[in-house]
Amino acid sequence: MSGQPAPIAVPAHFQTFLAFDFGLKRTGVAVGSRLLRTANPQETIRAEGDARFALVAERIREWQPDALVIGVPYHPDGAAHENTARAQKFGRQLRGRFGLPVYEVDERYSTTEALAGGARDADAASACIILEQFLRSLP
Repeated sequence: MSGQPAPIAVPAHFQTFLAFDFGLKRTGVAVGSRLLRTANPQETIRAEGDARFALVAERIREWQPDALVIGVPYHPDGAAHENTARAQKFGRQLRGRFGLPVYEVDERYSTTEALAGGARDADAASACIILEQFLRSLP
C-alpha cells in the first residue's frame, strides 16, 4: 500500500465548474455546480499575462473544480473575430497549465444581458451567464 487514499470518483451530479469571461484587462469569474445548475459571481480578475494565471490558479485551488468553462465571443452572425481567437487561446492555456477539461460556450450578448440586469460587476455577471448557459446544456 502506498499510504495514499484511493481517489474517490465524484458522481456527475456533484461536479463543480469554474467559468471565465476572458478580457484583455479583466476576466470575470463564476463558480457553479451541476447539482444546483446555478452560478455565483466571484471577484473579477484584474490582471494580464502571468499575473492573471497566478490568480486563476488561486481560484482553482480554492474551488477545486472538475472542469473549466470559458465564454467565446462571436459576431452576431456567428462569425469569429479577434477576441474569439484570444478567448480560445486562453482556453488552451488553461487546459495546458491546469490539466482540467475546458468547455467553450458561445457568449454573444452575455455582457449586454449582465448590464441590462443591473450588474455592478458586468464581468463576473457575464461569467455567471456563461456558466448557467453551460449548466443548462448538460443532461
